[in-house]
Amino acid sequence: MSVPDGYGLLKGAHVAAAMTFVGGLLATAVLLPASRRLPLAARPVSHLALRWSRRVTAPAMLLVWTFGLVLALEGRWFSDLWLQMKLAFVVLLSALHGVQSGALRRWAGGQQPAPMAATAGAAPLILACVTVVAFLAVTKLT
Repeated sequence: MSVPDGYGLLKGAHVAAAMTFVGGLLATAVLLPASRRLPLAARPVSHLALRWSRRVTAPAMLLVWTFGLVLALEGRWFSDLWLQMKLAFVVLLSALHGVQSGALRRWAGGQQPAPMAATAGAAPLILACVTVVAFLAVTKLT
């Protein structure tokens, strides 16, 4: 199956992976600030969150990047401003995932998960970035 024949499948896989990735980011964005108020008995929650991040969210992020780069190569969109702007927001979301992963590892290790400044406003930031990314991808404004 060539990419033009499979464009819809590839785009669908990209969107499904993006939804999974964003869902993991949002769940972690809600859980990390709450972790400061949870008792030590809630430590198993940190291990579950870390396992989810490693087994679901991180692979979904890799799939988003893989499918997205293939779509961009096939569409020859790398010179388009909309894609460059979209990539900036996707890099920001990927970096946030790195910050969240580090916080989850610290929390699972029995330490404070992260400074509040690094995690408190993550959910609105994620939603804003995803909104811009979706708008740019759908409209392909130049």
